[in-house]
Amino acid sequence: MSTDFWSPLKLSIEIAFVAGILAIIAGILLGKWMATHHFKGKLLLETVLLLPLVLPPTVVGFLLIVIFGKNSFFGNLIVWLFDQPVMFTWWAAVIASSIVAFPLMYQSAKTGFASVDRDIENAARVDGANEWQVFLYVSTPLALKALVSGGILSFTRALGEFGATLMFAGNIPGKTQTTPLAIYMAIDSGNMALAWTWVLCMIAISFLLLLSTHFLKV
Repeated sequence: MSTDFWSPLKLSIEIAFVAGILAIIAGILLGKWMATHHFKGKLLLETVLLLPLVLPPTVVGFLLIVIFGKNSFFGNLIVWLFDQPVMFTWWAAVIASSIVAFPLMYQSAKTGFASVDRDIENAARVDGANEWQVFLYVSTPLALKALVSGGILSFTRALGEFGATLMFAGNIPGKTQTTPLAIYMAIDSGNMALAWTWVLCMIAISFLLLLSTHFLKV
């Protein structure tokens, strides 16, 4: 098969991998904090954190343009730091994918950490462990199945991101054209054979990833 076929697949996996890592880190930290802290406005904050899961991708893309556009504070800061805007770049695709993937990781992490027995954590503290050691050697191993499951779901979601990526990162072949965007273009140009090949690849990858999450629950 030609390089044109493999390029969107390779790009999708690379972007989903980096976006997944960002979502995993943010999801674990916020999930742990939200699972163990109670404060006024917690429900409101959690609703905001989960919004990307239910918002239309075009809304997420629009908000990213507003936040990181050339007339925004963050957009100007990025231009000042890196001498180029973030929009229509590889990193724009990563940001869009990580935003939509984050809620799945956050929810899994919060559920996992909430299920950890607090008596076990307190026993570790009594034995002299600091908070970082409790988190690393007690809480995380006990919540590991939920964390791994959330990580797989986040990667799968990032792999299939379309709308926000199209608006924020564009559809640039070899740069920001992920497989979902390539499928759309193939259908639009009438190349159904190529579209079907990409579709079957995405179905196979997503199926295997989702199947692996069921084995973690055994």
